[in-house]
Amino acid sequence: MKKLEDYVISIPDFPKKGIIFRDVTSVLQDADGFSLAVERMKQMVEHVDFDVVVGAEARGFIFAAPIAEHFHKSLVPIRKAGKLPRETISESYALEYGEATIEIHKDAIRPGQKVVLVDDLIATGGTTEAMIHLVERLGGQVVKLCFLMELGGLKGRERLAGYEIESAIWYEGA
Repeated sequence: MKKLEDYVISIPDFPKKGIIFRDVTSVLQDADGFSLAVERMKQMVEHVDFDVVVGAEARGFIFAAPIAEHFHKSLVPIRKAGKLPRETISESYALEYGEATIEIHKDAIRPGQKVVLVDDLIATGGTTEAMIHLVERLGGQVVKLCFLMELGGLKGRERLAGYEIESAIWYEGA
């Protein structure tokens, strides 16, 4: 039986020399790998009291949807600016070479709701921090952060200290 890590293809020197790119699409392309990933991520929240699953665009949606469906919880997308049709709130954050903005519908989270955030990867933690800010601005309480992969060398976990974080796969470097 293959381990979840065995489904991840690591590509050296992409997008630039010295970087090892961990490709989530190789997990998705194999039915056994995808099933294993979803099952592992569902286990992360089995004993968590939560109301809503929030998924990050775009790969976070892939893992958030089966979790929400399995536990019969609502699924809320956080998307890049300009993609949601109703009234939104937004949060901007720094990227390596610029800035990005994400949005959530203003009525997506009700005050007091307990939220699980799901994404494919935690690296520096910037996107996740922005997602947390959106949820908390709407009155939600983030009770768990779930990731398929974590790049430990980029210290995202440290940036998000104070939140419960779990990753299915942990890589030491960047």
